[in-house]
Amino acid sequence: MLARPVAAAALAVGIVAGAFEAPTAATSVRPTAFKFDDYTLPNGLRVILLEDHSTPIVHVTLWYHVGSKDEKTGRTGFAHLFEHMMFKGSKNVQPEAHTSYIASVGGQSNAYTTEDTTVFWQTVPEQYLPLTLWLEADRMASLRIEDATFKTERQVVKEERRQRVENQPYGRLSEIIYDSAFTTHPYKHPIIGSMADLEAASIEDVREFHRNYYRPDNATLVIAGDFDPAVARGLVDREFSKVPKPAGVVPRNIPQEPARTRELRVTIEEDWPLPAVVVAYPITYDGNPDSYPLHIAAKVLSDGTSSRIYQRLVYKERLALSAFGQANLIENPNLFYTVAIVAPGHTPEQVTKALIEEMDRLVTEPITARELERSKNQFARDYVLGRQTVQNKATILAHAVVLHKGDIGTADGEFDIFQNMTAAEVQRVAKTYFTPQSRMVLTVMPRGQRPAGGQ
Repeated sequence: MLARPVAAAALAVGIVAGAFEAPTAATSVRPTAFKFDDYTLPNGLRVILLEDHSTPIVHVTLWYHVGSKDEKTGRTGFAHLFEHMMFKGSKNVQPEAHTSYIASVGGQSNAYTTEDTTVFWQTVPEQYLPLTLWLEADRMASLRIEDATFKTERQVVKEERRQRVENQPYGRLSEIIYDSAFTTHPYKHPIIGSMADLEAASIEDVREFHRNYYRPDNATLVIAGDFDPAVARGLVDREFSKVPKPAGVVPRNIPQEPARTRELRVTIEEDWPLPAVVVAYPITYDGNPDSYPLHIAAKVLSDGTSSRIYQRLVYKERLALSAFGQANLIENPNLFYTVAIVAPGHTPEQVTKALIEEMDRLVTEPITARELERSKNQFARDYVLGRQTVQNKATILAHAVVLHKGDIGTADGEFDIFQNMTAAEVQRVAKTYFTPQSRMVLTVMPRGQRPAGGQ
């Protein structure tokens, strides 16, 4: 499973990401802070234990700090490939048996890949915590990486790419945005990789990638649920301490994206029924102080049917059939972008003008008190609802550790940051990041409709 900024299903004409919007919860009551154990094994594995006896289940998630940004040019798609390979057997577990074991005890398991992480998780009845930890430790220590399996899974991933990306309406939009906006940083290439890179990869390329990144000192294990902390700690030590720490350090040779000094305008053609317009700006990373007002700006501008761009472009002026966007705040600096599918009878130039005007409004005038309060209520609602299950809680803690440079305190601290946000802070970050010289305007035209002289 992939996690990427734009989902193809949300890009079909007439379907809007976030079109259904639940009522906001008018609450600012701070949820109870997490109480957890946080320690590191001698081999470098960081472990978080969150005791929660609300239900007789336990959730185990293992985050490897490796994603598509860690891949080399010409060898993309490896992190996502290993999301598949990790289920193909280890020393003591047959191919696909990991999932079967978990299902046989009434549990659930899955995995996903992002630009920055590869995540494996299981939710099981509490008495099966020993089995789950044994399974995760066994594949960390002794994954089978065989040529025949690699070639089979490569074909599976290629077919997944065809189905999810190449054969979906507007399915390549995310790839086009990032390929156009980035010149150097590996966020430029897609998580799933390219067909050419997948075909060119050798078994030794794959084994080297595994040696570099799928190691205990590049992983965070979070256990949340109904367990005795002393027992859980003993199980973790027994299963994972046997995994040796490899020599050397995890490679982090990630080139940084140079600052854009003038507006970039790009026009391309795709086999799409209607034009799409994207206005994008480089922004900071997740956890930076500026990231929080950027989240507020994204909610005001482009989150749901009551957002500014949807109200203007779709409801009032009917320039677009759908309009949405987001602040993609992840481990390294990324993008704040808005997208609109141009309505018949209107032009990409009209839509571009409207999108830029709405971005400029954030720069020239503060958001209203009502918009600020609505955004705070949305965050309070999401914060509370996002902590209802042990899986949610484990994910929040792992995210804080892996993507906030080890600062687990942000798992609780962000609630107060959002509730104390001011309109002046939102306007300040808009002035900082939404500048004409940093802007990219991307127009994707139906094939054969590109204007003469277009870029």
